[in-house]
Amino acid sequence: MTDTNANGPLVMERTFNAPVARVWKALTDEQDLKQWTSFIPHFKPELGFEFDFFLGPDDEHQYHHLCKVTEVIDGKKIAYSWRYEGYEGISELSYELSSEGDKTRVKLVWSGLDTFPKIFTSAGFQEGSEYTMNALGEFVEKA
Repeated sequence: MTDTNANGPLVMERTFNAPVARVWKALTDEQDLKQWTSFIPHFKPELGFEFDFFLGPDDEHQYHHLCKVTEVIDGKKIAYSWRYEGYEGISELSYELSSEGDKTRVKLVWSGLDTFPKIFTSAGFQEGSEYTMNALGEFVEKA
């Protein structure tokens, strides 16, 4: 389920065939993150921890992402602020986990996207979120 309302948050939910502990580890363990995202060099699931990375649609358009962990509820929710160096705006991206038997429901909520300049499109955030959720699912469901 996806909400693409330009004025509201981007919301995406998926159910993965993996236990909550496995999905939580994939979202919060630095070594796991390096495997399925390949662009986050350092991460700690600690309130106030700051991390950054470069990412963009092609080699000529790489943006410096500046993020800070804003909420950690062990095994249930991780959230961080997300902004771009040299651009106005700030957003918050969160992942909320809930158990569905031996599966995990992941709810991605990305608020504040309308604070960014128009060069950062809602379609781009939608595509990036879908890519991220697909990569997460592939990683946690692999044998």
